[in-house]
Amino acid sequence: MKTITCLSTAVLFCSFAFAQQMNTKTITYPTTKKVDTVDTYFGTKVPDPYRWLEDDRAADTKAWVEAENKVTQAYLGQIPYRDAMHARLKQLWNYEKYSAPFKEGKYTYFYKNDGLQAQSVLWRQVGDGAPEVFLDPNKFSTDGTTSLQGIDFTKDGSMAAYQLSEGGSDWRKVIVVKTADKSIVGDTLTDIKFSGIAWRGNEGFYYSSYDKPKAGSQLAGITQYHKLFYHKLGTPQTEDVLIFGGDKTPRRYIGAGLTEDERFLIISAAKETTGNELYIQDLSNPNSLIINLVDNFDNQHSVLGNVGSKLYILTNLYEPNFKIVTVDAADPKPVNWKDLIPATADVLSATTGGGKIFAEYLKDATSFVQQYNMDGKLERTINLPSIGTASGFGTKQEEKETYYTFTNYVYPGTIFKYDIATGTSTVYKKSGVQFDPEKYESKQVFYKSKDGTKIPMLITYKKGTVMNGKNPLLLYAYGGFGVNLTPAFSTSNIILLEHGGIYAVPNLRGGGEYGEKWHKAGIKMKKQNVFDDFIAAAEYLIKNKYTSKDYLAISGGSNGGLLIGAVMAQRPDLCKVAFPAVGVMDMLRYNQFTAGAGWSYDYGTAEDSKEMFEYLYNYSPYHALKPADYPATMVTTADHDDRVVPAHSFKFAARLQESQKGSAPTIIRIETKAGHGAGQSTEQVISGQVDKWAFMFWNMGVKF
Repeated sequence: MKTITCLSTAVLFCSFAFAQQMNTKTITYPTTKKVDTVDTYFGTKVPDPYRWLEDDRAADTKAWVEAENKVTQAYLGQIPYRDAMHARLKQLWNYEKYSAPFKEGKYTYFYKNDGLQAQSVLWRQVGDGAPEVFLDPNKFSTDGTTSLQGIDFTKDGSMAAYQLSEGGSDWRKVIVVKTADKSIVGDTLTDIKFSGIAWRGNEGFYYSSYDKPKAGSQLAGITQYHKLFYHKLGTPQTEDVLIFGGDKTPRRYIGAGLTEDERFLIISAAKETTGNELYIQDLSNPNSLIINLVDNFDNQHSVLGNVGSKLYILTNLYEPNFKIVTVDAADPKPVNWKDLIPATADVLSATTGGGKIFAEYLKDATSFVQQYNMDGKLERTINLPSIGTASGFGTKQEEKETYYTFTNYVYPGTIFKYDIATGTSTVYKKSGVQFDPEKYESKQVFYKSKDGTKIPMLITYKKGTVMNGKNPLLLYAYGGFGVNLTPAFSTSNIILLEHGGIYAVPNLRGGGEYGEKWHKAGIKMKKQNVFDDFIAAAEYLIKNKYTSKDYLAISGGSNGGLLIGAVMAQRPDLCKVAFPAVGVMDMLRYNQFTAGAGWSYDYGTAEDSKEMFEYLYNYSPYHALKPADYPATMVTTADHDDRVVPAHSFKFAARLQESQKGSAPTIIRIETKAGHGAGQSTEQVISGQVDKWAFMFWNMGVKF
């Protein structure tokens, strides 16, 4: 076993005055065995001593998980204000939460959580009538870990198909019900993954899935080829018809949807997370074939809708910031596309509803929304409450009003009703969270990365905060897959802000905030740009005395977990605390698990070339750790994470504990009955956030 000695009942780095009150305590980590596994890449031998931890079903792995969790909970349990922090966050969380409403048939549906319910409940009402519960996921399981992960209705609203996730897994079950009496129709469909439900009339629907991995590796087994099926109600799932995919058209990701009039089936097919083919089938013609619109994976495209045979397509073909084009479905190849809403300097996304197009632009990672008619004529710019993130707008074509949600780091999520004809927004549901926005501010700054590139960053704190280098600061980022990090309120962050802390979010390259060029500047052999952007953000915050090394924590999840792991390996001196969450830590083997092979557009693989292997090997967090004085670290993962398998975090944590030469704790928190994040119960979320803040405050010597 390995031990470290630290000041306090649980941890070292307290302020000196605070530490004087503490006793010396020894943390003993579990013994983690090593094996002699070695892989060879282009003549280079790469040891993998913790390979055995990849087998999440093995008895010795389970024993290791149990032992590590025991150490972690003993450590966290000794923080004297952990219970008080839990009570405060529970108090903050305890308010009614609503989703924007949506209409299906004669009913208006909405999600609501009374405050501390494990899962939000789906309600419905007719007009202004009394609401009733339609689906209560809290009754799906006794511990609240089975969640509702989507519901799709027939066009007339008479039937619905909803998806269940058990323990946070990406594998879903689908149950069909009649909405009038909630009675179940047919058998439960199983083993469905990364899929929507696209109804065709009331007879059946399209869905996507993979062949289930063999027994014993359901969580970690690779999911290679997606298949699009049609399920006819009243027939067993074994008789479902393969529509697209399989041996003839092997694709890793396949999604399907119908235009609102149900005339066209739209199929998107991709091999990786960026770029897709596009196909259509005219369902009004019984003999029509599936026709290819785009026959390569070089760009991204989606069909927004149609007016008769005219298709409306959002695309970044020749325009990295996206534009909207139209084409007749009779001859839909790109050569016939006509620009409707041209590209601008800002990244475009779009929705439709009420006979309009809502063009949603990103201006320096914040929302700017314009309304167009279906002929591409600008009607108005929508007035938003402030600088922040607006989402929603989409609705059915016959609707006269729609809804959107607006938020930023100091503006709790508020639902607005929007009159499409007049452009008038009115508050529909205001957040009930205990937070006074007037006491806080959020500002955007721009700083230079290592190569001189200007990077935007939003910094949020209580008004009047003195920038003296002693403020606890959490620096959070992602930087990958074209994902946009836009301003959004977090109830959890109140704990930090009300105790004089600062929350900072930079928009690193690899994201999509400035279009596909920004994304491509942070992939494959340019991935180091992402790490450099993040390190430069930390250095900017320290230089300008927002914080200092002794009060800086860094955090990121999934691809962001990779970011934190890589930065820790490259700059162990950068910060006081680190939170690598559900991270991709083994860059040589990530493509051997679940859907990992689809991430190769961003990462490349160790098999691509000698040059690519060496690049990945150099920054791969698991491999790059060397003996050093690392910051206080709490690695987090979950036992049912079948997207970024927990083996990444297991192996990284084992090597980190081996490599730690300082006295700061390096622990791993492994959530049970949970996955990559979605579907966690409210208590799981609160407990996870409490442990994060308690660990951070305690290691910085910040009193609560």
